[in-house]
Amino acid sequence: MAAATPAPLGRPGCTTSCGNVSVPFPFGFGSPVCYWPGFNLTCDDTSGPRLLLGDGTLRVAEISLRNSTVRVIRTGSITGNADITSDRNVSFGGSFMDHGYMLSSTNELVLSGCNLLSTLQEDQGHGKSGVISGCASFCSFRTKKVDSIGQPAGKYCSGMGCCQAPINYLSSPIGVQLRWLDTGNHREALTFLPAYVFVAEEGWFDQRPVADEVLFKRRDFRDWPVPFVLRWGVKQGLPKLPDWPVNTTEVQRKPCPSEAQSKLCESENSVCTAEPIGYACQCKDGYDGNPYIRHGCQGVSIGIGVSSAAGFMLMVVAAIYMTKRFKHQREISLKKKFFTQNRGQLLQQLVSQRADIAERMIIPLDELAKATNNFDKARELGGGGHGTVYKGMLSDLHVVAIKKSKITVQKEIDEFINEVAILSQINHRNVVKLLGCCMETEVPLLVYEFISNGTLYHHLHVEGPKSLSWLTRLRVAAETASALAYLHSSVSIPIIHRDIKSTNILLEATMTSKVSDFGASRYVPIDKTGLTTMVQGTVGYLDPMYFYTGRLTEKSDVYSFGVILVELLTRKKPFSYFFSDGDGLVAHFVNLLAEQNLVQILDPQVIEEGGKEVEEVSLLAASCIKLTGDERPTMRKVEHTLERVLASMNYIKDDMVVSKIKDNETAANNTSSTMEWQNVQESSRRFSLEEEYLMSARFPR
Repeated sequence: MAAATPAPLGRPGCTTSCGNVSVPFPFGFGSPVCYWPGFNLTCDDTSGPRLLLGDGTLRVAEISLRNSTVRVIRTGSITGNADITSDRNVSFGGSFMDHGYMLSSTNELVLSGCNLLSTLQEDQGHGKSGVISGCASFCSFRTKKVDSIGQPAGKYCSGMGCCQAPINYLSSPIGVQLRWLDTGNHREALTFLPAYVFVAEEGWFDQRPVADEVLFKRRDFRDWPVPFVLRWGVKQGLPKLPDWPVNTTEVQRKPCPSEAQSKLCESENSVCTAEPIGYACQCKDGYDGNPYIRHGCQGVSIGIGVSSAAGFMLMVVAAIYMTKRFKHQREISLKKKFFTQNRGQLLQQLVSQRADIAERMIIPLDELAKATNNFDKARELGGGGHGTVYKGMLSDLHVVAIKKSKITVQKEIDEFINEVAILSQINHRNVVKLLGCCMETEVPLLVYEFISNGTLYHHLHVEGPKSLSWLTRLRVAAETASALAYLHSSVSIPIIHRDIKSTNILLEATMTSKVSDFGASRYVPIDKTGLTTMVQGTVGYLDPMYFYTGRLTEKSDVYSFGVILVELLTRKKPFSYFFSDGDGLVAHFVNLLAEQNLVQILDPQVIEEGGKEVEEVSLLAASCIKLTGDERPTMRKVEHTLERVLASMNYIKDDMVVSKIKDNETAANNTSSTMEWQNVQESSRRFSLEEEYLMSARFPR
């Protein structure tokens, strides 16, 4: 073998390391010729070589040209002193944002403490702030022992004593908000467990020694090194970046203008891409090194001494054959490993009671790879923080949707298997059918029937004055209620969906609704009334009592469904509709209904097309979103109410009733209706300050 010449890291005459950290161009320190404008670092020798970024509060641990990232170290909790007795807002992000960096989505928010809510915030312009991520951490002081928090294996925090929340997109944070969820001076809580907030690289807190240090107070965390990852791109001295759509994620790229390519990517074997954060260079396939400098991208040179061309060819053929064979054997080995790891044999046992289910439920990876053209990006239907959905066609010509989840923790696999076994036996016209799953990948793949007409959310929230007709909205609501009532009371083991929202209701071409996405669902043993779980759901739709207590019941789905009824009545988005007084959509709807002034918030199309049933559906929505679960109706009762409303409609608008609503007159003309109005007014008065905050709380799923 002939050794390849090492690829240069920086420009001639420039130092390319500080301590044990490599410093490749465009980064550098010292003379301005050694770095691109804006990428100057500091190599501090005062107490041993340390590479510093920005204002000097962040220490650089690693620079990646391939991923356009910098791994940095920050010391201590973002909120500083752990003895925090009142709500606190702390700035965070200036140390790197002011120098052109953004926070990578490979980080997470970590909170430790008792009965606290923490949110990572960003500036949305016009004086408004939004939430990037957030979570709540609770403690029970009954046992007075820290080990009573009972964290599970795998992901360390379940919401008791500490919590972890993903950062799902490239972001520019401005600060962290810490809010107490109970009253008092909080001394007992702080004695029990100090309050810390970290933005850290995913996986850092999952290491038992790190988490134990926090939860069992084994050291002062004010000086603890916390790693997190930043993204970078080059802007200075280059053409203006292309325009990007709103909410662009970091994975979206566009070709560079030729001027940017020639100025920035100096290596002959490099390519330039434009991203929302700036321009970046990469070495072409088959090359490695630094694309930002001349001759930086180099291929691997191999010299082989052989006596003849025939011998050389024989060696090449043998090498190709052995490589393919090794790759094939490795693929088979990985499939077997993942199948066992994912409890594939357990699944076979669970579904073996019915041969037809067993036969179709377990689908080989080769079949799904062929169906999606090896999970081609062109086949993607959509995705989010939990995974990607692909469109595919199976060998039997069935068009399907294949959900490929992100990495999960092992503790969830057994629950996943039980859910698959249950969902495979669900048969309801308004529930998306689970057709099968594949156990031969690191995270199991789920295969659903394909619904082609989009979601309720996208049909309802269109541009322009007209959306879905009032009759269609009622029919979708009734069908969704029927599906939830079936899940709660008609299957062998009741199922709580836990994430009912308009984006999880799919619509067929005939506008028939289908409840989808059971990734957060939980089943409840018949002898139990509920479950205590890690809080999970979607902003605006989440049951506040479930949020406070962690107690999940069927009435949590009822609350979320009530929010959907409000969404159908008002055509306003629950997660982004806020009023000047801070009220969210639900709180404002309840208040206006109690004042008999609902016309201020109703969708004009509903007023135009609806009749007296608008009042009845509004009262039904109000009963579903009562703060106490025991006061909410069952989904079966909700279903029967909506079916009766639909059956009574003769499609003739009742102008008298609409007129009364417009004039803010009392719309209830009988004793039963009067009692409903009294109940609504009472509910309105019960929205405390904390509960109103929950209605508008913003934290990720």
